[in-house]
Amino acid sequence: MPELFPSDPMPSLNVILANPRGFCAGVTRAIDIVERALDRFGAPVYVRHEIVHNRFVVDQLRAKGAIFVEELSEVPSGATTVLSAHGVARAVEEEAEERQLPVIDATCPLVTKVHIQGRRYAKAGRRIVLIGHAGHAEVIGTIGQIDAPVLLVSTIEDIAALPLEPATPIAYVTQTTLSVDDTRGMIAALHARFSDVVGPDVDDICYATQNRQTAVRKLAEVSDLLIVVGSRNSSNSNRLCEIGTEMGIRSYLVDGGDDVEPAWLEGVETVGITAGASAPDALVDSVIARLRRLRELSVTQLEGVSENIEFSLPPILRRPVATNAPAARAAAK
Repeated sequence: MPELFPSDPMPSLNVILANPRGFCAGVTRAIDIVERALDRFGAPVYVRHEIVHNRFVVDQLRAKGAIFVEELSEVPSGATTVLSAHGVARAVEEEAEERQLPVIDATCPLVTKVHIQGRRYAKAGRRIVLIGHAGHAEVIGTIGQIDAPVLLVSTIEDIAALPLEPATPIAYVTQTTLSVDDTRGMIAALHARFSDVVGPDVDDICYATQNRQTAVRKLAEVSDLLIVVGSRNSSNSNRLCEIGTEMGIRSYLVDGGDDVEPAWLEGVETVGITAGASAPDALVDSVIARLRRLRELSVTQLEGVSENIEFSLPPILRRPVATNAPAARAAAK
């Protein structure tokens, strides 16, 4: 029997988008490298480790002919091979050289900068401390790029436990998916414990990570609920979600619109949406589309920093694409 007095329609929902959000220059470059390698040399192109930490991006590239592997031993002889944006240890580079694999390095230039800094500090005789997360691909690569022992610390307690004398000359470098806010307390703890500490300037820490974290803090101030678009294995996406929680609002990490639960919106007037540095706009759009199916929406965007940084491609991919992909592949060897 129809209701005589239908319930009031659900109130409209305000959606505010963080700015900046999503792809950074390093991620854009890495994806472009794989796509151009496929265009130039034809499929398959082998990629060691996920090119970036996002399942949607990886699946799209896989559909175009990229094959993702964890070890070079899985790559057939002579196959074009791309190294991921996170960087690799020197042992991996040497293995590729020994096998004479045609390699294209997609390491983010900001990660490469950390490798160079670490080697320079080690050459100067300093003990190297890496601020980062154990097991992260970038951390593994950085440790393997420095010709000296590297001490990994993830917490202030780790710094207190370092088996070093207070007068030991220390140099620190950081995982790029951390930010100034993430590392400020760690750096202060190093200075408090050791008398001779050097490290990169604040400006050398990844601009994209810092910008996205600053934006999500502003977003959390005006939102009742935070949705972060990004994969579970994305360090920077997880950190954005943690910041929302730290600021006292319910925060969820989603792969896309299908993960959004209607129950999250109960009592919510304003939803903030951001995306990790490896999450494409298409996934943000899918979240908005999902919300639009649940409620009437008003969508606005916060004012924020404009990012105009671009990183150049490797020389082999800057030249015009040859019409004969197999011939181009042979020329690259």
